Amino acid sequence: MNNGFLPLSKEDMIKRKIEQFDFVYVIGDAYVDHPSFGHAIISRLLEAHGYSVGIISQPDWTSKESIAIYGEPRLAFLVSGGNMDSMVNHYSVSKRRREKDSFTPGGVMGKRPDYATVVYCNLIRQTYKKTPILIGGIEASLRRLAHYDYWSNKVKRSILLDSGADILMYGMGEHSIIELADALNSGLAVEDITFVNGTVYKTRQKENIYDATFLPTFEAVKEDKKTYAQSFYQQYCNTDPFSGKRLVEEYPHGIYVVQNPAAKPLTQTEMDDVYSLPYMRTYHPSYETAGGVPAISEVKFSLTSNRGCFGGCSFCALTFHQGRIIQTRSHASLIKEAELLTQDKEFKGYIHDVGGPTANFRAPACEKQLTKGACPNKQCLFPTPCKNLKADHKDYLSLLRKLRKIPKVKKVFIRSGIRFDYLLADSNRTFLKELCEHHVSGQLKVAPEHISDKVLQKMGKPEVAVYNRFVKEYTKMNEKLGKKQYLVPYLMSSHPGSTLQEAVELAEFLRDLGYMPEQVQDFYPTPSTISTCMYYTGLDPRTMEPVYVAHNPHEKAMQRALIQYRDPKNYDLVKEALIKTGRTDLIGFDKNCLIPPRKMTAKNERKNASNKSKGKIRTGKGRTPQKNQRTTSSRKGKKQR
Repeated sequence: MNNGFLPLSKEDMIKRKIEQFDFVYVIGDAYVDHPSFGHAIISRLLEAHGYSVGIISQPDWTSKESIAIYGEPRLAFLVSGGNMDSMVNHYSVSKRRREKDSFTPGGVMGKRPDYATVVYCNLIRQTYKKTPILIGGIEASLRRLAHYDYWSNKVKRSILLDSGADILMYGMGEHSIIELADALNSGLAVEDITFVNGTVYKTRQKENIYDATFLPTFEAVKEDKKTYAQSFYQQYCNTDPFSGKRLVEEYPHGIYVVQNPAAKPLTQTEMDDVYSLPYMRTYHPSYETAGGVPAISEVKFSLTSNRGCFGGCSFCALTFHQGRIIQTRSHASLIKEAELLTQDKEFKGYIHDVGGPTANFRAPACEKQLTKGACPNKQCLFPTPCKNLKADHKDYLSLLRKLRKIPKVKKVFIRSGIRFDYLLADSNRTFLKELCEHHVSGQLKVAPEHISDKVLQKMGKPEVAVYNRFVKEYTKMNEKLGKKQYLVPYLMSSHPGSTLQEAVELAEFLRDLGYMPEQVQDFYPTPSTISTCMYYTGLDPRTMEPVYVAHNPHEKAMQRALIQYRDPKNYDLVKEALIKTGRTDLIGFDKNCLIPPRKMTAKNERKNASNKSKGKIRTGKGRTPQKNQRTTSSRKGKKQR
């Protein structure tokens, strides 16, 4: 039974006749009661276990009264910066303030502070000196130990210390929050709750820390980049719930930050239970006058079928947050939710996505992961698929077929992305056939990310030959089906390992493809990824070998411009890059040249713009027309790139 939204104001508290909440949950996002929002899952799960929760959404961080509207909670304050790290939410890779916040009513920017988790906790501590504070969400999860912070360009302490919170929950948090709630409810003091997996705590009692691996001290990683890289990789290799060790980081004045091993993955029954909680599946009605919450449009008619990712991309934080072990929902759970979607008055017959971090992962990479976890020093797909990998799409195919048969469902799309190398590792091509036949709308977005094997190695991605093989098979399958469907490749500039030379190679690839992306993903050093570690230290933490990193904004602009070399605005940057790399052979009027020897006149620019507006580009060997478009992927599973 759906009991409506959780309390969002003092008036709601009074209406429910609640004198004191067990938990007060302070969040950096608007209150959206949908399972794609972490605060919705945690609050509904607590409610299902008999605990009362009051929500404080986007409080005024300049006023202590804004977090005191309910008074002191009986057990603890919960704090989350939101579905995204607040700094990623606020700033582009060039550190310019974004104009829109999709997680705020009306998309208004500026309703949460920078480093929101820290600010909210400090605000609480000004009034409630001893009330336990538990922090979680992506911002806390990825900053749980010493980490490089791109926006301040320095190594920061664990967010547990800067926030003044008592316990940090990392990962998705379902197991951890209930165990913490029950421990607090039993009367245990928060400083004595040191045993919960998936949590980080602080202590001065070194003698009470057991069975632990001590990392280099905070002072050591702050002072020496090599030490930082070594420490980071040790953390990276200890994220698995089965094989991961307890990690300890020492800080000045005898403070120890202790990371317990990760929480065990949810069983399928547990995951089904989480997604069957009585969500309202939309934003709070109080936001209607502001125009609603834009972020709901990306997920309202999508289904989350899995969690975790064994893809192992270097620039992705999923290994640190959700882990590498795939967790899935049952077909029955997903079909039930799909049927619920069809009853929505706004449903037009299209399920926008059935996936997660990677849509076509519906089982652990191998049997061993179910009992022993993922290999700490070895990837499942990189540099080539592991011999123990089980590449099988039968279960996913069966699910998609069932969803297609639901009355009122016209089309089921797959938008959260597929791993083409995993698809190729499956000897059966039935999935590729049905993907092209039923689940693509003219264009399929895939992420080769680059075409230089040197850069791809640093990215943890397969060699370009694998992508080229997929392109051929995808093209052949569409020809066989009589469909005109194309690929939209996601590409990244300035990733560690990419010099101007590799950027030129990428431009040549796009020239031969006949495609110019409208958007370019410049590498963004978000907390706790291998790529960010490379960016900061200039070392690959996996090998400790030096890595070239483009730090200079002008060079990064040149790398980005090369991907869009046809845009007249990029002419000067592209020409400079070609001269610097000794590739003046690409300046001229030959068909293989990227730009003419001189900047185009205004007349030619208008002509070029007119041609572009016709949407005609060439792709592959057949030079087939394709829309000149690159849209933003609705990647789910709280994945930050």
